Amino acid sequence: MADRLLTVDEAAERLGTGVRFVRRLVAERRIAFVKVGRHVRIADSALTAYIDAHTVQPARRGRPSYGRAA
Repeated sequence: MADRLLTVDEAAERLGTGVRFVRRLVAERRIAFVKVGRHVRIADSALTAYIDAHTVQPARRGRPSYGRAA
């Protein structure tokens, strides 16, 4: 089955951002997109790849070493 193409509004809703942010990603070519005539569409898989690439993993912190109690 073909990948679903999202409108800019749908992509913004999925990212939880405004439309302007998604349009800026497209203008700066920071996300893959498809031009359908004059309309911009973003593949669902491209949006998922963008989210995966920009997900920051939490830092692992070990227990602080305070030395032994006397």
